[in-house]
Amino acid sequence: MRFFYIALFWLLLTATLFGQTTIKFATLAPEGSTWMNVMAEFSQAVNTQTEGKVKFKIYPGGVSGDEMVVLRKIRVGQLHSGGFTGVGLGEILPEVRILDVPFLFRSNEEVDFITAKLFDYFSKKFEEKGFILLGWTEVGFVYVFTNKPVNSVQDMSGVKMWMWEGDPIAEATFKSINISPIPLSVTDVLTSLQTNLINGVYISPLACVALQWHTRVKYMLDLPLADANGAVLLAKSQFDKLDDQQKEIVKNLSREYFGKLTRMSRADNAKSLDIIKKSGIQFTRVTDKAEIDKYYQSGKIARRRLIGKLYDENFLNQVENDLEQYRLQSPGTAGK
Repeated sequence: MRFFYIALFWLLLTATLFGQTTIKFATLAPEGSTWMNVMAEFSQAVNTQTEGKVKFKIYPGGVSGDEMVVLRKIRVGQLHSGGFTGVGLGEILPEVRILDVPFLFRSNEEVDFITAKLFDYFSKKFEEKGFILLGWTEVGFVYVFTNKPVNSVQDMSGVKMWMWEGDPIAEATFKSINISPIPLSVTDVLTSLQTNLINGVYISPLACVALQWHTRVKYMLDLPLADANGAVLLAKSQFDKLDDQQKEIVKNLSREYFGKLTRMSRADNAKSLDIIKKSGIQFTRVTDKAEIDKYYQSGKIARRRLIGKLYDENFLNQVENDLEQYRLQSPGTAGK
């Protein structure tokens, strides 16, 4: 009889373990960050609503490697999910980089309009590549920080601008305003600012403060260069292990929590702008409409140069046309 109960116990335990799916998730976001706090809340909600049958095991702070390493580990099954910037997303689906191109968006409302409109389209495309798009996780608007005042497009020509090594969008952007950028890895930027190898960078306010780059620059051009997009992806092979109810729970909670993360990220970026101002960095503003139009025109040139490299012409035309229609129907949102 004792053997019977022991056998029954192990049978029940084995059934429980085999009924549980663990999703190994990796991100560069450090512990204690807004990103990780929301991810922890999301993980707990998934675990609760699936009655412990689905759980996320989180590897924060880049302990599993950078985005390219994480992608390789997902493809061989060592990891299952990750949080990616546009650079990582573009390795899987180049045309998603259209969300990162220069001077395309002018407000959060425009970003929300286009990302919502394209969500189903990109979901299908990512699934064809073996990934489930759980949700967008926006990094925020990117600004140019320099050690010399920059106002006009012409002022840019004297900047020794950093470029994220291997990023075709940055290369096309700066070439459109006659800059030959200096390619470096992100980890080399702070030292390069200190040694004056570079005197210009582009980054979101939150990341600028987090990486301490704001301690090595003097000016910020108060005209957003681009909106940096991000997303959470899950390997389809792991997602397919879930039953239909579990899949629906994960998708619904993803929309809820990653939408919350975007709102909180925007608030954090606004707070970081205040920190940057208080640190003594001077904000230079482009007030002349003709000069603003020159920046927008350079963005159009850069976007055209990326046709055939990241996306086709029809897709770019459609996104640009959708934005123009949105601006006509929603006057006053641009530049908010």
